[in-house]
Amino acid sequence: MRGDMLTLLLLAEEAGAPASPFEVNFGIFFWTWLVFITLFFVLKRYAWPAIVRATEERERSIREHLAKAEQANTKAERLAEENQQLLAEARTSAQQLIGEAKQAADKERVLAVERTKKEQDALLERARRDIAAERDKAIVQLRAEAVDLSLAAASKLIEERLSDDADRRLVEGYLKTLEARRSNRGGTRH
Repeated sequence: MRGDMLTLLLLAEEAGAPASPFEVNFGIFFWTWLVFITLFFVLKRYAWPAIVRATEERERSIREHLAKAEQANTKAERLAEENQQLLAEARTSAQQLIGEAKQAADKERVLAVERTKKEQDALLERARRDIAAERDKAIVQLRAEAVDLSLAAASKLIEERLSDDADRRLVEGYLKTLEARRSNRGGTRH
């Protein structure tokens, strides 16, 4: 590598180029500046307007994309807020519906209990009436049998047949007086 450097320095000396990088050659200096200024004006005339136009167009495109992104972001935020509001309304509505359903269920339960109680009371009252009717019917049958037995016993005792209507009235009157005495004794106990 050191040999290559020496070779280059020797070739540069033979061509008339300066041997040191700090040595100034005015010919090269003049032509370098001339090429630079010419290239500068050519680029300024033909390349820079296209470069500036492309840069400005890219900048405008970036601004448009940023504006669209900002609009999309604003729209997304607005939609998110609306979504949150709708979600809150839906929750409120659901809670309200659940509350109404609970109230309706409680009301229906109370009505069912009342209806069942009324039906139970009606059945109880009907059973009481049926029992009272059966009791009254049994009492009437027992009286009739008691009258018949009393008449039969009395006729056996007397050994003769008594008249049915008169005897029947006599025994029924006696039973009523017994019943009245029993009622008076039962009434005084209460």
